[in-house]
Amino acid sequence: MAAGGAQRVWFPEMVETLRSEWRHAMSFEATIELRDGLDAMLQRTRSERHIRTPVFRCPHCGHIGEGPQPHVSVRAMLLSLVRFGIADAQRIKTLEKSWALYRQQNRLDIFGKVEGLPSAKMPRCGHPQVR
Repeated sequence: MAAGGAQRVWFPEMVETLRSEWRHAMSFEATIELRDGLDAMLQRTRSERHIRTPVFRCPHCGHIGEGPQPHVSVRAMLLSLVRFGIADAQRIKTLEKSWALYRQQNRLDIFGKVEGLPSAKMPRCGHPQVR
């Protein structure tokens, strides 16, 4: 595995897909669909290339193990448009603010999915406590 492979989220084929499918006038529904496709591509790429997540130490309990699989959020996708020179930073900053408002009004999570009903508070982590 190449250096930094475990932390890598944006692979060249994902950037090319983003470059070819992104349109500034896209609706948020279409933007979420593009994010879904890019996230599926990320999961498929990491699986096919046998890329495991990096090992970390949980700040809450001290457990040492693999971290969660990375995913592409809508905001990360928007910011990547600037990072890869696909869109103008000022336009994306405005779009990012509109996304935050749209997300709040429609009760969406960072991936553009409807948030579930409030449930019992989840513990900080599910790892066994290290002493």
